[in-house]
Amino acid sequence: MLAPMRLYTLSKRHFVLVFVVFFICFGLTVFIGIAGPSVIESTAVTATLSNLKIRPFKLNSKPLSTYNQQLWLTCMIQLDQPDESSFKTNVTITVKIRGVEENGSSSFIKKQVYNRTRMLNCAQKCAEIIVVHLGYLTYTQYEVIVGFEDLNKLMYPIKNVNFTWKTYNPSFSQVEIWFRFVFVVLTFMVTCLFAHSLRKFSMRDWGIEQKWMSILLPLLLLYNDPFFPLSFLVNSWFPGMLDDLFQSVFLCALLLFWLCVYHGIRVQGERKCLTFYFPKFFIVGLLWLACVTLGIWQTVNELHDPTYQFRVDTGNFQGMKIFFLVVATVYILYLLFLIVRACSELRNMPYVDLRLKFLTALTFVVLVISIVILYLPEFLSFYGLLNFYLYTLAFVYSPSKNALYESQLKDNPAFSMLNDSDDDVIYGSDYEEMPLQNGQAIRAKYKEESDSD
Repeated sequence: MLAPMRLYTLSKRHFVLVFVVFFICFGLTVFIGIAGPSVIESTAVTATLSNLKIRPFKLNSKPLSTYNQQLWLTCMIQLDQPDESSFKTNVTITVKIRGVEENGSSSFIKKQVYNRTRMLNCAQKCAEIIVVHLGYLTYTQYEVIVGFEDLNKLMYPIKNVNFTWKTYNPSFSQVEIWFRFVFVVLTFMVTCLFAHSLRKFSMRDWGIEQKWMSILLPLLLLYNDPFFPLSFLVNSWFPGMLDDLFQSVFLCALLLFWLCVYHGIRVQGERKCLTFYFPKFFIVGLLWLACVTLGIWQTVNELHDPTYQFRVDTGNFQGMKIFFLVVATVYILYLLFLIVRACSELRNMPYVDLRLKFLTALTFVVLVISIVILYLPEFLSFYGLLNFYLYTLAFVYSPSKNALYESQLKDNPAFSMLNDSDDDVIYGSDYEEMPLQNGQAIRAKYKEESDSD
């Protein structure tokens, strides 16, 4: 006896209501992101032409707190060039960083001069160059001394050199803390309710979706990161690394969930580890390994060198990028193959086609919204999207209150027929009013057999 799902009892009106509630909840997170404070706070510093003779440029950040989270210093060189001209050239930058304590004392970080070569790409205007990035803040203020080699040898005269300090907005950091805290509480409640609804059923009787939800919901709790406030209490890189690790594990588990469900829904009975799980874990594991390796490599190098950028300074970054795109392409093709095959083989099977249609429709909506979010500065919306996606799946995959009683009646046809009145046999019962066409066909079949007897 498989544990039933609430999905089987929903009518078309209920399905519409589920999607409406999903969009309302997600729209609320988008509204909070739009109405809330900006993510990045910027402070511009301009060096005029007369100051270019002074070497190096000494730049002081504003007073900082742990709510600023990270610090960037960027540079944009303005040239007196024609609008139609464009060129690329290498510029060598020397950087020294001094940290200022709360008592006013200062000390150089690492006590060394960092030398980096950056590509200056100028079309109608020159592209912005990232000079320094600090992943966590250990001082209340920073003084950066920036020097350029051969800057006056450019093919066009220099008008200005614009520097910009960028940090996270402290108001946004406070909103993010509360935002994550609310989702941690909601996820914990949803996880407990989902586990409570399945307590009367043996784990062997759970459907593959229900088994995976019992894994994804605890991982979603980690994705929301209950340890996130430690980033503002401890001056260390560890809380940020832990947050990145939790996110990568959850996202890869979600990718694995799609593969296993679309394949497992066709495979009844025992699913062998070697033929069923190993190819999926191998593909998703490569994606996870690439993401984690790149993240650890960036963090370790930035700790030793604040001027490090993995996109520019890693010689193997292009190779890693190609590797990731190849594995991602294999994953997408494999997933599409499983979806097409599942839909073609199971479209006429009772209840199974409903599970396929609902999961495919909701996942497609989430993927489309995710692509749109990538081009929008709504940082918090993606957290809300994934949380409400899992909440919706947990709702439809959990058994209803009377699921155990109804499943026992369905598994006992004799008991089911004893409860049918004569009017039900002649005129039909309310069961035939159910929204699932497949359910009507099965019910009608049982009634024909009972009438023939």
